[in-house]
Amino acid sequence: MASRSEILIVGGGVAGLSLATRLGKSMGKTGKARITLIDKSFSHVWKPMLHCFASGTLSNENDRVNFISQASGHHFEFWPGEVASIDRACREVVLSPLLEADGTVILESRRMKYDTIVIAIGSCANDFGTPGVKEHCLSIDNLVEANAFNEKFRRELLRAFANNSELDIAIVGGGATGVQLAAELHKALEIVGPYNLHAFGKAPPKLHVTLLQSGDRILPAFPESVSAAAQQELEHIGVTVRTGARVAGADSHGFTLKDGSYVPAKLRVWAAGVKAPDVTTAYGGLTINRTGQILVNPNLSSIDDARIFAMGDCSFIQNDPLPATAQVARQQARHLARYLPAWIEHGQEVPSCIFHNKGAIVALGKYNGWAALPGGTVWGGGISHGFSARMAHLMLYRQHQIELFGYYRGMMSFYSDWVETFVRPSVRLD
Repeated sequence: MASRSEILIVGGGVAGLSLATRLGKSMGKTGKARITLIDKSFSHVWKPMLHCFASGTLSNENDRVNFISQASGHHFEFWPGEVASIDRACREVVLSPLLEADGTVILESRRMKYDTIVIAIGSCANDFGTPGVKEHCLSIDNLVEANAFNEKFRRELLRAFANNSELDIAIVGGGATGVQLAAELHKALEIVGPYNLHAFGKAPPKLHVTLLQSGDRILPAFPESVSAAAQQELEHIGVTVRTGARVAGADSHGFTLKDGSYVPAKLRVWAAGVKAPDVTTAYGGLTINRTGQILVNPNLSSIDDARIFAMGDCSFIQNDPLPATAQVARQQARHLARYLPAWIEHGQEVPSCIFHNKGAIVALGKYNGWAALPGGTVWGGGISHGFSARMAHLMLYRQHQIELFGYYRGMMSFYSDWVETFVRPSVRLD
């Protein structure tokens, strides 16, 4: 009997976890392959909702997927760790040691064999070498960073409350992440208000959020009408939006701009630019572009090695570059889940992955939202806003849950979240 094929999936984000779940059903369950998911975290969250974790308006326990539990129920394996390098000659990956917070070694460096490897490690903010950003700014590229920001946010809110002072926060980057975080922070403070009033007898401190965008408008991936409307909405709720604001440097008190002006901020968030994690430079000499993305063919295989595939934000199709969005990652994961089994079992070539743009949605907390859809009418295409757009944004998240859990468990998760709104605070307080 032929040995099972070893499939390694590196990264448990939108694309990686979806692919592991689907391949587990088609190949893991039947014993045709052993599918192993590798991630340095123990749980998955939907990256487009990280701003909600950062502000505290989502509960970590309810809105994250435990990798061990998901693997157990969907016929794949999970190993915690970070792939430090790839040995293409031996077809092995080298995992970095797994450490506790104090540096104690939990697991030594390990090596794992593969027949096929799919890299889906996502992306992170790009500081473009701006002085002081790494030392003095926070980012929210993953759950650990989002939680770290939330802890600092709550601590500074308490300090401002006790000192009767304002809390200044500056966010660099006017894309969806920065725009949504600015709105969500105001939403969190509005929710906290009644708690402070009843617990301490006075209103919460004033929040002053400044959004810095180097380009001439926020949300550059959306039509200009959406950018203008979103800026107007942000300014209405109290956010200061500064376009054409190029950051020259950061320090422990704020940002210096290219024009010489200074933006003071107790909390500084960098949400500008996109690049692949630096570790791609150690992936067996695979060709990468200037932002670290792995160059792949239209069928998502590496241009250097047919056994290595890359998808989502960390990949770059040379002749047809795609935006670093969850929509692209999901479609690429579905494509590989459909065609990899035939390639692994019978050598049938994986066809090119054709991206179908279904539009984009941005939601500013409870305040407003916009959906820009391809075509010429509102639901067949065009722009919608308000409650329908905000609900569409929420349903994308629920659709992701159903893809991972199945229809009935996904709907039960939806129902459970709804029930908890009646018994738990709607913002993180501790």
